[in-house]
Amino acid sequence: MSHLMVVGGHISDPENMAGALMLKHKRAGWQITIVAATPGEKGHPTLPAEEYLKMRLADAEASAEFIGANFELLPYRDGELPVNEESTWAMADLIRKHRPSVILTHWHGSMHQDHNNTNEIVHKALFKAGLPAFQREYPAHSVQRVLYPENWEDMENYIPDIYVDVSDVFEDYLKLLKTHALMRENYASFRYYDYYEALGRTRGALAGYDRAVTLMHSHSMYHYERQPGLLLE
Repeated sequence: MSHLMVVGGHISDPENMAGALMLKHKRAGWQITIVAATPGEKGHPTLPAEEYLKMRLADAEASAEFIGANFELLPYRDGELPVNEESTWAMADLIRKHRPSVILTHWHGSMHQDHNNTNEIVHKALFKAGLPAFQREYPAHSVQRVLYPENWEDMENYIPDIYVDVSDVFEDYLKLLKTHALMRENYASFRYYDYYEALGRTRGALAGYDRAVTLMHSHSMYHYERQPGLLLE
């Protein structure tokens, strides 16, 4: 069975940038795994980190239940995500455990350190996950495709070259976003919900769909691809 893994720097990043894709692929029978490298527990303007952490974990569980996805959280704190052997193996072991066909993660041109570090950790982990000579709890696994969905914090040199039609799941995507307090409540200085709702309309207009989301290949040469179906079609 095909399996989509979405790796974000914080809880809610995977849903923001790839929630519609997770819903589309789940509907088509794929397995889905959400990975958060940190909880993002320091992001509330008034709540203490430990109190916000409880909210973030509850939101992550609700979101995974809404999609029908697995949820994994690495043991690192917001703003303190290291790129080292420990974090790389933590990610590699999750790749071996869940055996995804496709991984989506942050583009490295981000304003946020945790996002850039997540990108680097994923790429280092792919080697460790795929090499059978490394003896771990789970057998080696090679991922077929790694792509970068659009995230408003990751836009430096981001050039969208895959446009995916998500018209059929977009209303559920908006409901999914509101499983997170970040979207339900007005405590963030940035209007996340309005941004992603409008982005779906904008990308849809550019691609000739009602609603669309974009992804980017890792190569530097521009390649435009309209994708009405799934990421391995």
